[in-house]
Amino acid sequence: MTGEGIVKTARAWIGTPYVHQASKRDFGCDCLGLIRGVWRENYGAEPEAIPAYSADWSEPQGDEALWKAARRHLRAVEHRQPRAGDVLLFRMRSGAVAKHLGIAGSDGPNATFIHAYTGHGVVESPFSDPWRRRVVAHFEFR
Repeated sequence: MTGEGIVKTARAWIGTPYVHQASKRDFGCDCLGLIRGVWRENYGAEPEAIPAYSADWSEPQGDEALWKAARRHLRAVEHRQPRAGDVLLFRMRSGAVAKHLGIAGSDGPNATFIHAYTGHGVVESPFSDPWRRRVVAHFEFR
């Protein structure tokens, strides 16, 4: 699947309400659910079952669970700016585990990314400097 195809699929999720642990377009999803749904629509069955998780999952242990899972199922990208269709992993607070995901929507000077977050659902946001500083890794779908 091309980056443009991934973006087209992700944009079809825009407007989906935020629902913790959900992963169903138009019904609800969280940031991980968006990635899971895009995977299913482009590649079929998900590569592993997702256990139930709380809003603070992996934080008390300091475990980078989401980063480890991304490395298992996605291809890490090194030394280049994210391209449309790349999966972005964010650390929302200094010292916290990385636990927010998005998909690069467009690159260049007006870069965007598609993500789901509480109170907003799935949206396409500007990939502004504050967001860029939070990125700890980015990946490509295999």
